[in-house]
Amino acid sequence: MEITIRNLSKHYRTEGGSIAALDRINLQIPANKIFTLLGPSGCGKTTLLRCIVGLEIPDEGEITIGDEVVFSSEKKISRPPDKRDLGMVFQTYAIWPHMNVFENVAYPLQAQKKPKDEIARRVAKTLHFVQLDGFENRPATKLSGGQQQRVALARALVAEPKVILFDEPLSNLDAKLREETRKELRRFLTELAITAVYVTHDRLEALSLSDNVAVMKSGKIVEVGTPWEIYFETDRRFVADFIGRVNFIEGSIARMENGSVIVDSGIGTIVCDRKKNLPVNSPVTLGIRPEFIKTFYENPGAAENTFRGRIETLVFTGDVWEAEVKSGTETLVLRIDPTFPVKTGDDIFLHLDRRHCKLLFN
Repeated sequence: MEITIRNLSKHYRTEGGSIAALDRINLQIPANKIFTLLGPSGCGKTTLLRCIVGLEIPDEGEITIGDEVVFSSEKKISRPPDKRDLGMVFQTYAIWPHMNVFENVAYPLQAQKKPKDEIARRVAKTLHFVQLDGFENRPATKLSGGQQQRVALARALVAEPKVILFDEPLSNLDAKLREETRKELRRFLTELAITAVYVTHDRLEALSLSDNVAVMKSGKIVEVGTPWEIYFETDRRFVADFIGRVNFIEGSIARMENGSVIVDSGIGTIVCDRKKNLPVNSPVTLGIRPEFIKTFYENPGAAENTFRGRIETLVFTGDVWEAEVKSGTETLVLRIDPTFPVKTGDDIFLHLDRRHCKLLFN
């Protein structure tokens, strides 16, 4: 079920006036895909989710789910949450402590006054899907965090909603369990072929779970794309910085030639693939991710983008050495193969991949 959002705004009153939690949001969320709203705390992503589900009333704009308008300030339409045919999984799971697993999952169907035999059949089917067969009579709050998260997912799925919404549902899990649950959730949602809207500030969750990502800042949508596009192709400084580690190198345009842009910078002359024309001498910020800077002890002999540097710090993380390397007037963060024999103070050569050298804009 596709979701269309047009010119949606929401303001909160404060002592000093008002804050625009959502500022004329326009967004198309495709049917049967996992769509993630990603951004820092306070950017408006949870407010947008709550407006979709009907827990917040926007000041203006329109929300359409499928062919049905569920909110319109112009048409004076505002359908209550229980009439929008949506499921929602909250950050805290909202598991009822006085109910067992079966009762927690069955509650939405009981509220709809479904027949008992239908409730039993659908609860059993949903618990099987989330791999909780045999847990029906367990006290829900005695389960592990990952199991409680699956109970919350089952409760949201049992009523077979058009859309399911998630408000940072993995944030209370430890790192290892979060990784395992993230993989399960991706598999569940892909098999269901249901429209899912997922809110997170965790860029790894957004990249690994999503079919599409919308990055938000200060109540606005900054950029929308696939995880690959957001990570590799963005030309916005905020998005590049928020979605992962990146080195920012300040410089100025020296010239444009043969599909390349040549930039004078604090580490020397850098050649990047040209995506747009810029005036000579105009200031520019280059962005290059640590994984696209290769290290050598001997000069690799590359004709461009090879610089000398000195290792200032090293941190071993198991899969890589994370290093800070001083080159010219810049200090760059690198990810070095853990088998590469390096130590602090070593002089090395750096090679920057021109294909992944991005000209960034605010």
